[in-house]
Amino acid sequence: MKHRQPDPNGADPEPGEAPGTAPHPGVIPTGSRVLLLNATFEPLAIVTAKRAIVLMLTGKAECVEAALSGAAFHSENLTVPAPSVMRLSRYVRVPYRGAVPMTRAGVLRRDGRRCAYCRKRADTIDHVVPRSRGGTHTWDNCVAACRACNSRKADKLLSELGWSLDVAPRAPDRSVAGILVLAVEPHPAWEPWLSTAA
Repeated sequence: MKHRQPDPNGADPEPGEAPGTAPHPGVIPTGSRVLLLNATFEPLAIVTAKRAIVLMLTGKAECVEAALSGAAFHSENLTVPAPSVMRLSRYVRVPYRGAVPMTRAGVLRRDGRRCAYCRKRADTIDHVVPRSRGGTHTWDNCVAACRACNSRKADKLLSELGWSLDVAPRAPDRSVAGILVLAVEPHPAWEPWLSTAA
């Protein structure tokens, strides 16, 4: 049986089927996400738990950090710890990455889901310089905002309201870690690996 190498862009490769590796009911869903590291411990992709188990069983990767205490996949003759972070056995070259596409979800994740103006929980995004006044729909002109601040700001400039930003918005870095953080909601167990590489 052939297995493809993981896609460095974060897309799940075809998982294939490994006989006798069905998870024990109620332990961990096969759709759960696992952070896949390169052989050099740099973030590479996010794969499903099912794909992660296939990579482990075929010797292409090893578990670096288990998902939960005691959580595992069971078969008649084998028990495999359910991974949260795993590492490839062989290095995979990561191609050059262009600019990170801007999305609403990406801006919210970049800003920690906190309003750039009042620091309360953000549920939308705002254009610092309103589009009606020449502002662009780009990473460096968009911030996370709560609906109250967004409504109050409307089409005004920050200087007209006497507001200021603690941190100037910017495009995320083009590293794998930077892109993965924007692609999915990171699991707390992934933080050490993503922050180190960012």
